[in-house]
Amino acid sequence: MTGEAGHAAAPHARNTDVVSLGILVADVIVRKVDQLPARGTLALVDELALRGGGGALSASTWLAGWGLRVSAVGKTGLDPFGDFLHALLVERGIRPDGVIRDKDVPTSASVALVGSTGDRTFLHLPGANGALHAEELDEKILFGGRAILYTGALVMPGLDGEPAAAILAECRRRGIVTALDTVFDPTGNWSRILPALEHVDLFMPALAEARGITGCNDPRDACLWLRQRGVQEVAVKLGEHGCYGMGPDFDGLVDAVPVEALDGTGAGDAFVAGALYGKLAGWPFERSLRLANAAGAHATTSIGAADQAVPIAELPYAAVGLR
Repeated sequence: MTGEAGHAAAPHARNTDVVSLGILVADVIVRKVDQLPARGTLALVDELALRGGGGALSASTWLAGWGLRVSAVGKTGLDPFGDFLHALLVERGIRPDGVIRDKDVPTSASVALVGSTGDRTFLHLPGANGALHAEELDEKILFGGRAILYTGALVMPGLDGEPAAAILAECRRRGIVTALDTVFDPTGNWSRILPALEHVDLFMPALAEARGITGCNDPRDACLWLRQRGVQEVAVKLGEHGCYGMGPDFDGLVDAVPVEALDGTGAGDAFVAGALYGKLAGWPFERSLRLANAAGAHATTSIGAADQAVPIAELPYAAVGLR
């Protein structure tokens, strides 16, 4: 990071609501894939499409669509995939000024194999996301929001560990809300997240990630473990079973919204956006999680990560008791 740390700005003085620091990914979505063809052969699929993904784009799409001012911070290559992602940020009203274009690394990309029930299997190229380092970041942009969302933790080796913890600690010092979302770590090096936990206001891991980090199989036990290490509010995403949330004023399971799922790509990012939106709006934690579940459920009803946010008033609130 460059520049000199300053004092916390008053909320009304900030020109951004959420700084979304994290992964930007070009997603090649392939469906339906219930099993791979034998090596050296060919199988037919229903659809193959290029979409934008990664939390710094996907979660930001929901937040910007709901009227928040969002800046993306990350890295792409100087290549066609990078051009594609940059254009999507602009199109969706997400400020791209914090996105570094690096000619020496490829844009991060994934192939998502989507099964007939909406389950996903990924092949991922870390690329530029793995080459982002704290010293490259512009402090004016990084610390310019009411909240920071570190999304894509555990697949950003240049930031994971002490660098991310230092950024979140400085955000806390400046009065910025800190939110954290993880990606499943195929290396199993879960301990890299530990230095950040004491600086996190809102943490939203999936159950597999929560188990990896805490060693606890039960979501409530995982929440308690994380709270004991400094996280203020935790929501463990449980997919079709909703989520388990724990904070100072709430401890319990929040039921899922029943939908006919086509593709789970981007559902976790929609959930994260809902939980963070509610927190910034000053909602009770349980109500924020009901919005998160509704957004996450709706995201599964279309192919790929959402191209645009569904207005809050049009989400299936009736099923979760928000109306």
